[in-house]
Amino acid sequence: MFDLTFLGTAAGVPGPDRGLPALLVEHGRHRFLVDCGEGTQRQMMRCGLGLRRIDTVLLTHGHVDHLLGLGGLAATAALWRTTPRIRILAGREALDAARTLLHGVIWPGGRPPIELAFVELAPGIVFTDRDLTVTAFPVRHRAGDCFGFRFDEPVRRPMLGERLEALGVPHGPERARLHAGESVTLPDGRHIRPDDVLGPPERGSSVSVVGDTESVDDLVEAVRGSDVLVIEATFRSADAEKARARSHLTVADATRLATQAGVGALWLTHLSSRYQPATIEAEARELFPQSRAARDFDRVRVPVDGLPP
Repeated sequence: MFDLTFLGTAAGVPGPDRGLPALLVEHGRHRFLVDCGEGTQRQMMRCGLGLRRIDTVLLTHGHVDHLLGLGGLAATAALWRTTPRIRILAGREALDAARTLLHGVIWPGGRPPIELAFVELAPGIVFTDRDLTVTAFPVRHRAGDCFGFRFDEPVRRPMLGERLEALGVPHGPERARLHAGESVTLPDGRHIRPDDVLGPPERGSSVSVVGDTESVDDLVEAVRGSDVLVIEATFRSADAEKARARSHLTVADATRLATQAGVGALWLTHLSSRYQPATIEAEARELFPQSRAARDFDRVRVPVDGLPP
């Protein structure tokens, strides 16, 4: 299960009620910050999330509206000792900007009081453990080395309670071992195999996040089947010419991707201040009914409430 918190949903410059791009993706004990626009740490404090365990930042690209908040976030983390290390994963251009900000501005000429790890991204898996895989995929934008990110739970086979009871498998380590795919021997000598008590495979939840981009046709397979797709929609469809000139998407572009990729729900972000969010949302829902225009501090649980009403 994923929890998404929109910390900043504006495009380019902040507004009175919108911060610059930042999205917190939580899964169990893991917390990933996707982009870190100016003021992100304040946004996290305002919605009660705190800064603990914010140790991995995924940058979609190197434009300053997506990373300027790294300075304040890292400085506060070091001051409050909320984490011993921050890992920043990004393309080369974004990493260079992050290094300049942190080493050249925040801690110039000295050793930072917190460990900073700069990891250059390439397409493929960037994080994995038993319950979660994070994959980076290339995105086209006028910045260099841009990436989107996909968060996937593994395929699972659920335990069948009625079968466990019928076979007399006691609660405790025997059930845990069967769930892990191991056979067990009961006290009466009977051998129970995982296939005896596990149901058919069920895919886990998935979330895809795309920052600024100028095209969607090359993203269909990367985000296919996601329960939730978070993506920019900086311009209304009527302003497609402006969108192309600025290397951004329209609402029609984003909804077309959602349709072609068969996603469950579409959350639009990086919204221009020239439009009312309700107008963006109404246009999107005409094209893809399961659409929402994200607002700062919106929280989404996937898959429980990943599909908007």
